[in-house]
Amino acid sequence: MSQKDSHGRVNRNAEHRLGLNRAFILPRRCSALRAAAFQRLVGLITIFMLPLGAAAAPVKLWEQDEVIPTYLSGPPDPNPMFFFGRNSQGAEGRIYPYPLYDNLTNEKGEQRYHVVYLENEYVKIGILPEIGGRLFSALDKTDNYDFIYHQHVIKPALIGLIGAWISGGIEWNIPHHHRASTFLPVQWSTEENPDGSKTVWVGEFEVRQRMRWAVGYTLRPGSSVLTCAVRILNRTPMANTMLCFANVAVNANENYQIIFPPSTQWVTYHGKREFASWPIAHSRYSGADFTAGVDVSWWKNHIVANSMFAWNYQDDFFAGYDHGKQAGTMSIADHHVVPGKKFWTWGSGPPGRMWDDILTDTDGPYIELMVGAYSDNQPDYSWLQPFETRSFEMNWYPFRD
Repeated sequence: MSQKDSHGRVNRNAEHRLGLNRAFILPRRCSALRAAAFQRLVGLITIFMLPLGAAAAPVKLWEQDEVIPTYLSGPPDPNPMFFFGRNSQGAEGRIYPYPLYDNLTNEKGEQRYHVVYLENEYVKIGILPEIGGRLFSALDKTDNYDFIYHQHVIKPALIGLIGAWISGGIEWNIPHHHRASTFLPVQWSTEENPDGSKTVWVGEFEVRQRMRWAVGYTLRPGSSVLTCAVRILNRTPMANTMLCFANVAVNANENYQIIFPPSTQWVTYHGKREFASWPIAHSRYSGADFTAGVDVSWWKNHIVANSMFAWNYQDDFFAGYDHGKQAGTMSIADHHVVPGKKFWTWGSGPPGRMWDDILTDTDGPYIELMVGAYSDNQPDYSWLQPFETRSFEMNWYPFRD
């Protein structure tokens, strides 16, 4: 996978140092039956989206440098940050041997980034290997709708495990929420597949636990579905803990509604220590008063920051929908392996607007639609046994009226 050297040059030979051969980064199906069923689903989506008699245009893959307005950060703390009881996202905030990246400034400048694009006739996907391998943009070309929140500025805040963190796009929280390298460059490579699809792989060697992970973004001809194949490898002789949530940001406004599957009747908070009925809540929940009966599926009804995890173990999808723009974002994953369905919001009240100013200049509020593998809650870690590899897929696509 490619990375940049100390002078900012792209170093494609870095993929040989990654240690991820094809057997590692290529996705394995959790079961042949479920894989076949999902491929049929993708096929149906593709068929319905193609004009009759039309041939699918090939997927385009290209790279380019782009200038993005950036609030500049200083160098990391040169002193080793040993564990002193710090909490991070409800778990121990151990960061060594990573340094602490907490030297943020209010100085705004122009900075050049290397962006990798996937595009077909329906969607255009942008990926930023230099900022954690984050999917940075996802545009539905049929209605010019950003079905993933597209930041137009890099404006870090002290939210990540080692400090600097940005909102927007899709962040890969492996093996910890707002992981250590979320604001750091990762290794990457590209592939052209026999079916005409193209894949951008991002991944890294995580130095705290000495494990590896990789995510392959794949776009197919004639389909708006973005498939992400995830591989997590415990390359050590010891059992390690892991958590894996994809943090999918979407634009929020008074017309935005979260869609959990119809069988969802309850939602729960972090640690499963509070519950509320869904979609109409009638109780106090994490500091919010819903006792009058409030439809909590609407963003506008969350005045303060909150998290809600769907209590649902039988459905493969959840979504968000903007009734004003008549467009939304769909998530599909095998619920046997990827059971987590969560949304997070800063809230529609004044504290939320404060966080808008902290994290962006003009792009406004967002909601995080999170998808979790091997877990339905946070912090809810599972054990990865010595030399164990886990693999699964997550899928997103735009939909509209």
